[in-house]
Amino acid sequence: MALAPGYHDVPAGHVPAVVTHLEMTTRPPPRPLSGAWPLRLVERPEPAWYRDLYRRIGTQHLWAMRLGWSDETMRARLHHAAVEIWALRVGETDEGLAELDFATEGSCEIRLFGVTAALHGTGAARSLMTHALDRAWSRPGLRRVWLHTCSLDHPRALGFYLRSGFVPFRYQIEIMPDPRLDGTLPEDAAPGVPIIRARP
Repeated sequence: MALAPGYHDVPAGHVPAVVTHLEMTTRPPPRPLSGAWPLRLVERPEPAWYRDLYRRIGTQHLWAMRLGWSDETMRARLHHAAVEIWALRVGETDEGLAELDFATEGSCEIRLFGVTAALHGTGAARSLMTHALDRAWSRPGLRRVWLHTCSLDHPRALGFYLRSGFVPFRYQIEIMPDPRLDGTLPEDAAPGVPIIRARP
């Protein structure tokens, strides 16, 4: 059911976000890259490695859902034959992540994408996205690549995806439990997002 225009209460202990779903149905023209960023395919990633990079990229955007996965769940999801995990390297450290899911025939969902804050504005994200799209569109029979972003992500994320060739096709409101209130993330994460506590 569509929400009526106007103000709507957010339950205590929750965070609202506007979600934008985007897709591309034809391969986009290549974009110029600045600099060379080494990338590596991470085969059968270990949960500790994945959680560390997930936290370093996403804590300031309240990425938390996968931190609650058990090791068994994480391995089952990330070791699936239809999933590719790509990491962007800086020296000896992984600082970017692209997770491609080919489970649906003819489609690739970029389920997770991001680089650490120190790499914002450096061209690293563009390099990682270019590689991700190259991998996706190299699959025979691929007809669609899609992903979603939300208003909790980096403020330039939506514009980045539009410049990469994605087109919005759906908008939603998501209300989720605030991961700063149960200790999943520190309370100083995402300082621009208010913590909505229960009234005394």
